[in-house]
Amino acid sequence: MICDYQTNKVYLAEGIKHYETVAHNLLLALYNEGIETEFLRRTESWKHIWARDYMPIQLTKTRFLLYRYAPDYLKGYEDYIPPYQTICRGLRLKVKETPLIIDGGNVVKFNNCVVMTDKVLKENPGYTEGYIRKQLEEAFGCEVVLIPWDRYEMFGHADGMVRAIGDYYILMNNYCDFDKDLQKSLKDALSGRFSIAELHYDVPRPSRLSWAYLNFLQVNNCIFVPGLGVREDEKAIEQLQEYYPHHKVILIPGCQELVKEGGALNCVSWNILGNLQEKPKEEA
Repeated sequence: MICDYQTNKVYLAEGIKHYETVAHNLLLALYNEGIETEFLRRTESWKHIWARDYMPIQLTKTRFLLYRYAPDYLKGYEDYIPPYQTICRGLRLKVKETPLIIDGGNVVKFNNCVVMTDKVLKENPGYTEGYIRKQLEEAFGCEVVLIPWDRYEMFGHADGMVRAIGDYYILMNNYCDFDKDLQKSLKDALSGRFSIAELHYDVPRPSRLSWAYLNFLQVNNCIFVPGLGVREDEKAIEQLQEYYPHHKVILIPGCQELVKEGGALNCVSWNILGNLQEKPKEEA
């Protein structure tokens, strides 16, 4: 499994250009860190600001997992889904396929396992949990750890709930600030497998957007954190630098409007380990 800290190249959906401040600040930060960045073709629409959810999961340097992207929250809104299979063909990716419905935002990768919310069970009705687990583990080639879905958000994405620090060390979002029941449920699901760290904002009423700090973009030894223009920005950077001491933690200002749409920097990006000497050929 290729983890985020091993990646060296970023793809963005062209739709992010409709959020000019975020696009400018993120592209500038990536350029300053020498990270190669390209736009995915056929994603020009303002409806196509996200990239993570439909792009395949990188398993090895040359092998990707292509899944069905048909989440329940986009039923009736299929025009928000770009032609991801055509995009993948244009990039000449070598893929293995699974018939399961998976959402890329619901996949948090470790070297030796994957963490997902149990919304993946709801997205694949008609199958038992045991069958879905078996298919997922065969597809990913590693253990799959399921955590409870945060029912206050419809997407069921794990990448706004937990992130990898190390193979057996996980960072959990600041549920201690606003949902202690979910905090306990997550700890119960994770404690047998991981040591757990938690974000926390010691202010009377943390911003309702503070969940987004954990939805950072991690590329190689850089972590790009969405800036919200609130007092928690500084504390988020401080904590993330503490948990990732060997990374450069960089605030990307002006992400408020993007975050209000339900996603942040991990959602708008697709980062891979690529051969930077050979650019893939694309279809005309």
